[in-house]
Amino acid sequence: MSTFNYDKVCYRTEQQDESVALRNLKTGQIGYTFGCTMAGETVQVRLANGELDTWSRDECTEDISEPTS
Repeated sequence: MSTFNYDKVCYRTEQQDESVALRNLKTGQIGYTFGCTMAGETVQVRLANGELDTWSRDECTEDISEPTS
């Protein structure tokens, strides 16, 4: 994910309380954002099974095929 898209996703997550759907490029998993760490350029996501994970900006992309809630 580009720095611009990362900043946009984090803004939506932290300022607008949106849960943005992301796809992990390595595993194909879908996660929904609930936080960002700007210093490390990571996003915290909740997976479909309820587990929490942290993905780096470089290993994920916004998944526009999934609805955001």
